[in-house]
Amino acid sequence: MTLIILPGIGGSGEAHWQTIWQSEGSQWVRFQPTSWNHPELDDWAQALDEAIRQTDEPAILIAHSLACLLVAHWAARSQLARRVAGAFLVAVPDPDGLRFPLAEAGTFADPPSVPLPFPTLILASSNDPYASFEHAERRAFDWKAGIIDVGALGHVNSASGLGAWLEGRRLLTAFRSGAHRSNG
Repeated sequence: MTLIILPGIGGSGEAHWQTIWQSEGSQWVRFQPTSWNHPELDDWAQALDEAIRQTDEPAILIAHSLACLLVAHWAARSQLARRVAGAFLVAVPDPDGLRFPLAEAGTFADPPSVPLPFPTLILASSNDPYASFEHAERRAFDWKAGIIDVGALGHVNSASGLGAWLEGRRLLTAFRSGAHRSNG
């Protein structure tokens, strides 16, 4: 399986767990939108399509923050969603929340509230400044996703000081195992 890293705004810098995980080997691919700092939904969706097209095996999407909303929008409109074995969504932001960067990322607001067409797991922090845990629970219900409370880890990003985030890796390994079984 190919593991596709989907960072949020800013592209997950060197100290972010996504970047650290990606450095572990060739099975990891990072999607490449035109701009990490000026996100546009259509551009990001095209970049995800391109990342999926470049692999000939099922993909696991590993999304952080804004990219979680991308996954929901993209899955509702892309024929390539059938090539996804699962989505591992970390720190799903609330587009109606006070801290959501609406000026920069308004095109990502109003994600579909329909089940995602592949196994999905949401990891949510109990003190995420960009979304309440209750918001994550609503998204899990809407998207028919599992949900795990990872504790008080803020926005589960570099500022959280997670480094390689070993607990997250353990959860991804377990999720991959289950997604692989459900997709043949």
